[in-house]
Amino acid sequence: MGVTRRAVLKTIAAGGIGAVTGVGSYGYLYGRHELEVTRASLPVSGLPSSLGGLRIGLLTDIHRSPFVAHEDVARAVAALMTEKPDLIVLGGDYVTYGGGANHAFVGPAAEALAPLAALNGVFGILGNHDDDHVMPLALAKNGVQMLKDARTRIVIRNESLDLIGIRFWTRRAHDIASIADGALPMSILLAHDPRRLTEAAALRIPLVLSGHTHGGQVVLPIAGAIAAAKFPIAAGTLRREQTTIFVSRGIGTIYVPVRINCPPEVAILTLQPAAA
Repeated sequence: MGVTRRAVLKTIAAGGIGAVTGVGSYGYLYGRHELEVTRASLPVSGLPSSLGGLRIGLLTDIHRSPFVAHEDVARAVAALMTEKPDLIVLGGDYVTYGGGANHAFVGPAAEALAPLAALNGVFGILGNHDDDHVMPLALAKNGVQMLKDARTRIVIRNESLDLIGIRFWTRRAHDIASIADGALPMSILLAHDPRRLTEAAALRIPLVLSGHTHGGQVVLPIAGAIAAAKFPIAAGTLRREQTTIFVSRGIGTIYVPVRINCPPEVAILTLQPAAA
């Protein structure tokens, strides 16, 4: 007879070492699969009134690997498409280390994301687990416009909007400023690492979309998301000066295939003008 959800919860309640083992078992068997759709309203400085209510779907940190199955990714894709966002952003880390044995997951990761479509496009950036060539090429073949230290201008509801996409390894303020040079005041920085909030705020970029943290992946009572302590925020929304950032918990896992108090998520972000 298979392990039941009730049996895992009983183990957690047993106390001591049994509780630790039980929580880990729950995080492996259930926690990492319990997908949520997070809906958040983001205050954006200088947002044109016509772009108020614009809905962006954010999907990040898929980490397709032996521990993150096609079904996990397909479920996230289906949930996102059900929401019908105006624009879709892919935040990087499509596999776990694109080289070595996991190179075999590059194609399947891109194929699992192929059903994604939005009226104003699907845009992607690269994370620290993605190579610079094979992964972006596989995604581009499936209709994703990859922004590798690049900027693109799109028109939505007769308003122009710049998307600035940087690779994880692009960290120096001068390099980011060069990529953003000439961008419209209404710009969005797509940066895998939420620590790029510092540079975005200095450049007065009004919105940053990130992942990378997995929300901490394991969030403990009192201690919180220990693994994400070095980031400005582990997950959710933060505002610094005139810049808003949203950090997604992502879909996959790394190091250990467990999520505790930190379910995977698809994010639907509704843009609203920030209060003056």
